[in-house]
Amino acid sequence: MSYYRHHVFFCCNQRAPGDRTCCNDKGATRVRDYAKKRVKALGLAGAGQTRINMAGCLDRCEEGPVMVVYPEEVWYTYVDEEDIDEIIDEHLQYGRTVERLRLK
Repeated sequence: MSYYRHHVFFCCNQRAPGDRTCCNDKGATRVRDYAKKRVKALGLAGAGQTRINMAGCLDRCEEGPVMVVYPEEVWYTYVDEEDIDEIIDEHLQYGRTVERLRLK
């Protein structure tokens, strides 16, 4: 069994100005911080539950911002905190993939 029920990685890569797009230009670090606080406030954080982490480049920035939830290996894009709330409420709490935000 995995140490965490869900391990969530947010691409928070920051590229130099003029390079190709990156998730951090689209607010990834801010939204990751929000997700971490919300998961903790809901009592979902910690061993056997959920861990929110920042990742370097996940190489899908053109589709982003992006995040991936393990162990299911479900990739998501999002726009704002409302999208993150939906992912937390549906996927992390109830195991239901949010198809409208899922990346294939």
